[in-house]
Amino acid sequence: KTTLARLIAERLKRPFHTLSAISSGVKDVREVIAKAGGAGLFSTSAILFIDEIHRFSKAQQDSLLGAVEQGTITLIGATTENPSFEVIGALLSRCQVYTLEPLTEDLLLALLERAMQEDAQLKGRTIHLQETAALMRASGGDARRLLNTFELCIKAAGPGEVTITDD
Repeated sequence: KTTLARLIAERLKRPFHTLSAISSGVKDVREVIAKAGGAGLFSTSAILFIDEIHRFSKAQQDSLLGAVEQGTITLIGATTENPSFEVIGALLSRCQVYTLEPLTEDLLLALLERAMQEDAQLKGRTIHLQETAALMRASGGDARRLLNTFELCIKAAGPGEVTITDD
C-alpha cells in the first residue's frame, strides 16, 4: 500500500508524506499540513499517505478535512476495514475508494521467479520451486508476505541447493 502511494506521488511529481494512524496524532497531521501549505503559491499539493486510517479517531480524521477540501494535500488512506463504517462521512465524501484485491497465484509465482533472477542473494543460489501451495496460502495474496516467507524458507534451508515443497 505504501509503495503504491509512493509510486503515485513519484508519477505525479508531488511531495510525499506518510503517517501511521497507529503512532500518529493530530499534531503530526498538522505538521504535515503546515509543510504542504508552505510549499508555495504555484506548487502542487502534497500527497499524504495514512496507513491504518481507520485507527484515527473522529477528531483526528476531522483534522484532515480543511486541508483536503482546500487541496493543500491529496489524501491516500489505507484501511483493512470497510471505509463506509470507519472513515467519517465528511472525509469519505471527498475521497474516492479503491479496493486492492489479493494478487493471483500466477502473479505471485512470477514475482518469485523474478526475485530468484534479480535479487543479489537469491540469483547465486540453485532454487527449485517444486511445490508452492503452502507459500501461496501463507502469502494470502500479499507480495511482501510471500517474499518474506520465501526468504525465511531459503535461510532455514542453509547453503547449497534448495527445493521448495509444501512440507
